[in-house]
Amino acid sequence: MTFVRPNFRHPEKQRNQLGYSVRNYEGALSTLCAGCGHDSISAAIIKSCFDLNLEPHKIAKISGIGCSSKTPTYFLGKAHGFNSVHGRMPSVTTGANMANKDLLYLGVSGDGDTASIGMGQFAHVVRRNLNMVYLVMNNGCYGLTKGQDSATADKGSASKKGEPSVFDSIDLCQLALQLGAGFVARSFSGDKRQLTPLIKAAIKHPGFAFIDVVSPCVTFNNTPSSTKGYEWVRDHLDATGTIDFVPKKSEITIDYPVGSSRKITLHDGSELYLQKNAEDYDLSCRKDAMHRIESVKEQQKILTGLIYHNEAEMDTHGKIATVDKPLNALTQQELCPGSAVLDALNAKLR
Repeated sequence: MTFVRPNFRHPEKQRNQLGYSVRNYEGALSTLCAGCGHDSISAAIIKSCFDLNLEPHKIAKISGIGCSSKTPTYFLGKAHGFNSVHGRMPSVTTGANMANKDLLYLGVSGDGDTASIGMGQFAHVVRRNLNMVYLVMNNGCYGLTKGQDSATADKGSASKKGEPSVFDSIDLCQLALQLGAGFVARSFSGDKRQLTPLIKAAIKHPGFAFIDVVSPCVTFNNTPSSTKGYEWVRDHLDATGTIDFVPKKSEITIDYPVGSSRKITLHDGSELYLQKNAEDYDLSCRKDAMHRIESVKEQQKILTGLIYHNEAEMDTHGKIATVDKPLNALTQQELCPGSAVLDALNAKLR
C-alpha cells in the first residue's frame, strides 16, 4: 500500500476550458476514516470546480474545527485556505470577503461547528447575506471526540455506543430559511449525482448559499438505529426533484406540464433530465419550503434537493454600499482622501 499520489497523468486525460485536469483541483491524500461521507463531498467539490472552469487561485476555502473542517486539505490544494477556530468560520470568511470580494468563498463546517458553538455566527452570516457557499457536513455526532451526539442528532436516534437522543434536533435548512438565506438545499454524501449540481448552483448564486449534506460517520454513527447512517438515510430520502446545473450559453427553451419530466440535449451534446415540481410547491416561496420540510419530516423522511431559491436580495456589499474595488486594492489616497473630506463629514454631524 502506498500513501503517495502518483504524478503521472495520461496525456489524453480530460481537461476543462482552462486546460486544467482534475488533478489541479485535488489536495492532499485524505486521512479520514475509510468510507467517511466527507470524502465523497470533497470529491463533489472537486468535480464542481473542474466543470465550472474555476481558477483555483481565485477561491478561498475557510473552515472551523472538526472532521469536516479538515477536508479543505483534501481539495483545491492550489486555492487560498484558512482553518479557523471552533465555530468561527463565518466571521473569518466575512472579514476576508470584506477585504476582497473578488474571490469565491467556500466555507466548510460541521454540525457541531455550526449548530452548537458556531450557532450565533451562523445566524449573522445568513442574515447579512454574505456572498459565499456555506456547506455543512452533517453526521449528527462529534467524530473527533468519540461520537457524542451533536445538536442535529434526531430525537430517538442512537449512535454506536450511545443511548437514543432525548432532545429534538436542530434542522439547519429550516433555520437558514428563517434567517433569510436565498439558496437552501440538502443532499446526501452518497448521492453524488444530486450533490454535484447543487454545489455548482450554490457557487453561481449571488449571495449566501447554504447546503446541508447528511454525511454518515462510519466509525461512530453508522448503525441501523442512527438516522444519520447510510442504511437509514438511503431508505428515507424524498427529493424535491431531479435537477442539474446548466452554465449560461445561448438559450434553450422547453415547455412541459408540472409534475412531469423531460429530456433535453445541451450545447455540448450531453443530455439533461428535468423534473418539474408539482404546483403546490414553489421553490421561490419561503413558506412553501418550510411546509415541505415539515411534511416530509412527518413521514420520517429526509427532504433532499434544492429546497428554496431566491436571487432578489442584495448581498452584504450591496446592503452596506461598499466601493466597487476590493478594499485590499485601495490606494493610500483612496483610503485617506485628506482633511477636507473629514471636515465635510464632521460638518454634517453638527
